Amino acid sequence: MTQKKSNFSIYWIYAVLGVGLIAFQLFMGQNERATVKMQTLLDIADSSGVNNVVIINDKSAEFHLNKKGIELINSSENENFKKIGKTFKESKEKDKTEILFEIEKIDQTYLSQELKSREVKFEYEERVDYFGTILSYLLPFVIIVAIWIFVMRRMSGGGGGGGGQIFNIGKSKARVYENGKTTNITFSDVAGLEGAKEEIVEIVEFLKNPSKYTELGAKIPKGALLVGPPGTGKTLLAKAVAGEAQVPFFSLSGSDFVEMFVGVGASRVRDLFKQAKEKSPAIIFIDEIDAIGRARGKNNGFNSNDERENTLNQLLTEMDGFGTNSGVIILAATNRADVLDGALMRAGRFDRQIYVDMPDLNERKEIFEVHLKPLKLEENLDVEFLSKQTPGFSGADIANLCNEAALIAARNDKKRVDKQDFLDAVDRIVGGLEKKNKIITPSEKKAIAFHEAGHATVSWLLEHAHPLVKVTIVPRGQSLGAAWYLPEERSITTTEQILDEMCSALGGRAAEQLIFNKISTGALSDLEKVTKQAYAMVSIYGLNEKIGNISYFDSRGGDMFTKPYSDDRARIIDEEVSKMIEEQYQRALALLAENKDKLTELANKLLSHEVIFKEDLELIFGKRTWELESDNSEESIDETPSISEPEEQVNDTAAEVDEAKKSNDENSSPADESETKK
Repeated sequence: MTQKKSNFSIYWIYAVLGVGLIAFQLFMGQNERATVKMQTLLDIADSSGVNNVVIINDKSAEFHLNKKGIELINSSENENFKKIGKTFKESKEKDKTEILFEIEKIDQTYLSQELKSREVKFEYEERVDYFGTILSYLLPFVIIVAIWIFVMRRMSGGGGGGGGQIFNIGKSKARVYENGKTTNITFSDVAGLEGAKEEIVEIVEFLKNPSKYTELGAKIPKGALLVGPPGTGKTLLAKAVAGEAQVPFFSLSGSDFVEMFVGVGASRVRDLFKQAKEKSPAIIFIDEIDAIGRARGKNNGFNSNDERENTLNQLLTEMDGFGTNSGVIILAATNRADVLDGALMRAGRFDRQIYVDMPDLNERKEIFEVHLKPLKLEENLDVEFLSKQTPGFSGADIANLCNEAALIAARNDKKRVDKQDFLDAVDRIVGGLEKKNKIITPSEKKAIAFHEAGHATVSWLLEHAHPLVKVTIVPRGQSLGAAWYLPEERSITTTEQILDEMCSALGGRAAEQLIFNKISTGALSDLEKVTKQAYAMVSIYGLNEKIGNISYFDSRGGDMFTKPYSDDRARIIDEEVSKMIEEQYQRALALLAENKDKLTELANKLLSHEVIFKEDLELIFGKRTWELESDNSEESIDETPSISEPEEQVNDTAAEVDEAKKSNDENSSPADESETKK
């Protein structure tokens, strides 16, 4: 464990000594000079209490008292004499008999005349203050040197370890964690990420118990690269490694190698690995490694120098070059693995690429349980419900959600955080802050209501559209209204699913066209989403018949300024995209026209309530046909007698499903029938 660095500096001692010497020189004897008057000293001379007087350098007069003078100032009732006696008593020199008095040249004649009239001996003396003279000459140089040392130490980063800017500019800026005692995070604090934790834990176990692996001839991977979207816990895993590993842990960011001076990045890489080798076995963690690890040889015309490439070359050499690098393990994290150099990704450098994906339902539940611990919650809060309401949320998003829910509860003067606070927090994060004072005219509000009702209607009538949660016309963030869906957690997406999502997104504009016979700019985000989906289907996923099974997507991030297809092919792609979007728009218009009365009823309910939920749509449209079929099929499977007769069970189940379908078709509503036909 690294010891806490003390803020005390020995230069403070030097400063105190210097100030003390100056004060001693300037203020020595100042109290006597300030309190003694010439007439008082002449009065002592009148009483024969002065032996002699020495006039020093024509600036001061030193009165030497005899025994009678000492008794006089100690026993007299005169206030001026008492002051002198008090000074003598406080003096550390018990046998002191001299009183120093400052004079000016104009007073010398008067003083000498008075002393002669009193028959007091006096003499002139030249004294040289060697200490004061030397100090007066040396003091300016001492001050200049002190300032120079202070400035140089500031420029060199405090003179300690790395992190300097002039003399230490080539030193590593890595933070060193010794023996895992400087972080409070362990693997038990990392919820989910079981696959990633398993591989990371193996690296830590190798450092703790290497004989377990070396006895079989195994070698630990030299490096592990954590890859994944932002907020999924890559840096958190590295913090857990720092807390668990009983070896020195060097942590820094990829941008710490970047500097405006030539050669600094490579120098810092060398210094980093030098320190790590000296303390081996050790772990080096480089966060956001894409800052220095981008593929070389791309867009060289836009770079004034190849400093970043020099840094990368040095990193490649240190990780696996001619020299040995035993005992040092490299961890790195990035969310842009596609732009990293191929030489950096090869075996022998980053042997393992650990993908840290978005958490699934069970992992989100574990993450919620971690972040809910410090909160005061209502009793029997359903954590599984919260995890189902947050598909696509990363670990960082869930942490933010829990904090937002607590803030909302505190804002409403609640003693505990309840379920509604979490739902409000989801709305706040996904949709933005509610704008209650936004000015919207009645005609605009009606258009927004029909727009959102169009989204809800089309998504309700399409089988593969995401399940609807609620619809609102309350402005949030940059949107004037929103339809909230609960996306299914899919591993792959079919053509039908994408087309249904596009049709649902175009339902808002189609509703405006159908009801008002005119369209507005309110569908901007919908059109942007649909256009991206259509181009992805045609040019990336190969889901268009005319273009065929061709993908123009470059996962390595190739030259973005040139297209990998001809102008004729670009024209065909544009035509197919336009055709696909128009087909889905006409499909949405047809669906809304068939259900215009229900669309109007839903929009009017939105205008009166501003927020409606899934249950309200079920009252208007009825149950969705495919949901009924799914429910009935699940019931028929549950009613199977036993598992011991698989063949009979399959046949019975199939028969029950067919009967359920027939009964559903006979009892379906008109809206369900029209959808089934389509």
